[in-house]
Amino acid sequence: MENQTLDPKRQIKAKEYARIQRRFLLFDLLLGVVLLLVWLLCGWSALLRDWIYSWTQNQWLAVITYGAVFGGMFYILDLPLSYYTGFILPHRFEQSNQTLKGWWGDLLKSTLLSAILGGFLLEIVYLGLRVAPDSWWLWTAGFLFLFNVLLANLAPVLLFPIFNKFSPLDEEHLDLQDRLIKLADQAGTKVEGVYKFDMSRRTKAANAGLTGLGNTRRIILGDTLIEEFSPDEIETVLAHELGHQANHDILLSMVVQTGITLAGLYLTSRGLSWAILQFGFSSVSDIAALPIFGLSLGAFGLLTMPLSNGFSRWRERLADNFALQLTGKGHIYASALMRLGNQNLAEVDPDPWVEFLLYSHPALEKRILNAQSFLYKSN
Repeated sequence: MENQTLDPKRQIKAKEYARIQRRFLLFDLLLGVVLLLVWLLCGWSALLRDWIYSWTQNQWLAVITYGAVFGGMFYILDLPLSYYTGFILPHRFEQSNQTLKGWWGDLLKSTLLSAILGGFLLEIVYLGLRVAPDSWWLWTAGFLFLFNVLLANLAPVLLFPIFNKFSPLDEEHLDLQDRLIKLADQAGTKVEGVYKFDMSRRTKAANAGLTGLGNTRRIILGDTLIEEFSPDEIETVLAHELGHQANHDILLSMVVQTGITLAGLYLTSRGLSWAILQFGFSSVSDIAALPIFGLSLGAFGLLTMPLSNGFSRWRERLADNFALQLTGKGHIYASALMRLGNQNLAEVDPDPWVEFLLYSHPALEKRILNAQSFLYKSN
């Protein structure tokens, strides 16, 4: 398989695709803000609380009922946008293989999963608000850290199989399996195995990853990656993922994100205290104040997004450099990145402000140049 080059026609489509996605991202954000403000300023939130307490005084039931009604309303309003961006748009740009039935099936599964996990976390937050109204933010941040560690460990065996079929590599690719396990050993990382999953059932895009913690850590390869990329290219892509493991990025990212979350929750606690005076809520644990919670935490998330993405881009650059040092194949890695850009319809040279605000990875153009520069320096 020859080394890949960027397809100019694909890049024209990629730029248009990215622009449309950003516009819908902004629209979705504004929709959420407007809905929260309407519920708060029009008194709907207080009316819902009063209705709930008219038939139950159980705090657990009150919280989950409020979350279901409010979340259900936003879900219904957002559904046309989800359908357009998740089904119509990818098909328009020839990036999706998914049937309409498959899309609705995935939506149902993701909705149920989000409802279960989201409802559980909402109950934990309000438990903290009731039990420790002055320090709930500290306990909540600590719980979220432990919850994320647990989720990272269990996701490969409990959550991912809900959406994709995973299977060990077949005999045709045993050489590739041995090669990747050897590469993992070389990087000082033990893996449980190498698995293929059925990306092609939904998309034409390609991807690979190193998922799980401890005894659930495994290499996963999209079937689209196996079919379209050379073994050398797959090796360099995986080497990047191994770089995250070698650089302890999973744990480090959790710690950093927990710190950001802690600050956001603390500022949210101040917002809730302010809302008691301004809107007459009974306490910080008043479920009618949930829109304040969402607005405060959401605003903080937006303000800190460039910081979070900047940290992520730094760690991604280090993982790229690790991959180049581990494999010594700069030209191959550059080819793999260009193939990813073409196949995934990724914009390789976004505007600087777009990269600064929205990108968790350095722009592909920068990563390609870095890989090519490594080839030049290694000659």
